[in-house]
Amino acid sequence: MDRLGLVGLPNSGKSALFNALTGGDATVAPHPFSTTESEIGVAHVPDERLDALAELSKSRKVVQAAFEVVDIAGVQKSGEHGAGGDGLGTKFLSGVREVDAVCYVLRSFEDESVPGEIDPEAALEVLELELVLADAATLESQLGKKRKPGSVEPTFQAALDAAPAALDVLHGGTPLYRSSLTADRREALRPLFLLTNKAVLAVVNTGEDVAGSPASVALAERLSAQLGGRAEVLAVSVQLEAEAARLDPGERAELLEGLGLGEGALVRVAGAAYAILGRSTFLTTGEKESRAWTFRAGAKAPECAGVIHSDLQRGFIKADVIYWADLLAAGSFAAARAKGQVRLEGKDYVVQDGDVLEIRFNV
Repeated sequence: MDRLGLVGLPNSGKSALFNALTGGDATVAPHPFSTTESEIGVAHVPDERLDALAELSKSRKVVQAAFEVVDIAGVQKSGEHGAGGDGLGTKFLSGVREVDAVCYVLRSFEDESVPGEIDPEAALEVLELELVLADAATLESQLGKKRKPGSVEPTFQAALDAAPAALDVLHGGTPLYRSSLTADRREALRPLFLLTNKAVLAVVNTGEDVAGSPASVALAERLSAQLGGRAEVLAVSVQLEAEAARLDPGERAELLEGLGLGEGALVRVAGAAYAILGRSTFLTTGEKESRAWTFRAGAKAPECAGVIHSDLQRGFIKADVIYWADLLAAGSFAAARAKGQVRLEGKDYVVQDGDVLEIRFNV
């Protein structure tokens, strides 16, 4: 399962965001470095398409797509230490290396009882600088090692070949994900597990008084410009969303609607995280179950069949395919087939986000 790592300065609200996304119980305290070990939870991706198909099929069970969220031990400025903070930086760096994408949590609310950086633009500069410095150190170490000719595996050699150009970028203070390096060169660097080579999402943690306001939108736009338009930025009152997440669905919807926040920001956060992880969704539906399945964008039908079960990929014959909205409009698979809306696709079919599949196989 893909992992999204939450990264922030002390008291940015990342542990509260973790709890809101996952229903977890990470420690939230008004003092720095309350997170000293990474915590892992599962976030589910709300999907109106899935809900509509489940209602159509009268499904007894509904299973949403999901990804893992990691509340990473707090980052600190170079040379700083938290309470008992020796080695905390190492825990932070290892936590980031183990995730597939990064979510910066940037505080912009004021609270005298909660110390910490309240300028999100300044916080972003600190976070990116620490990651850039760490990546530069990694590349300098790798390039400084003496290796016998032919002793390096080809993919790692390709990473080493791409390293000098990447190091030049880092020495200029620019994270790799928003550099001018080509996609192929960044892909070649993957075996080095560089921190700034990961996809990025930013959440600006606002006060409840500005949630959903033009001021929060303007703040998100400024951060997006600072990130060079290379990352989606969402303004969220994390505290408000965390409180709403603890309510049952009916009460949650009533609270958010009453505050003029619609479905709430967590739906957008989960959807944006899912997107930057490079994943899409196909659907299956029936009386027993309606389920959203995660697949690698661009995958073909047999690979997607394998997401359901390896036997389906091994014995794949064909896939019955219909777009979810067409199935919903038709009212049933039988009615859609009668209208010629269900296509029979083979092994070369590239599955699209929102496709509903029925797999034909024989093992």
